[in-house]
Amino acid sequence: MDYQNKKNNLPPNYEELKKAANRTANWKERLAAVNELGKWKSEQTIDLLTHRMEHDPVYQVQEAAYDALKNFGENVHMPERKTRELIKDTSKVLLRIKKSLPADHSYEEFKTKLQKTRVDIYDTYKGDKGADFDQWLEGQWKSMPSK
Repeated sequence: MDYQNKKNNLPPNYEELKKAANRTANWKERLAAVNELGKWKSEQTIDLLTHRMEHDPVYQVQEAAYDALKNFGENVHMPERKTRELIKDTSKVLLRIKKSLPADHSYEEFKTKLQKTRVDIYDTYKGDKGADFDQWLEGQWKSMPSK
């Protein structure tokens, strides 16, 4: 691959991409930033991509960072997909949200409150679960005790 060759080999919007790559509440922005940074080989982009590969809660973002680093010729290993909670204490947060709603609330009300109060959890799991997100979230909701 022919990498862009600019001063320090950084994109002109590097600071903006760096912020987007670290935005916790939007996995799609992180993915887009990782894909763009993958076109610019430099110490800074390699550091940023390595961090996303090792620490991003959404596996798709980890994969994209891995692919970019591999294309740069870096000696990296594909991270394992997490099987535990992607964000610490997610189950406790979901239970708190359920208990904060009226006893007869609907799944949609629960989902809306989660999206409004913990967009980081909502977005991360939506990105990780993809098409299975609603089925997973509804299953979580149904399995939690009511008040």
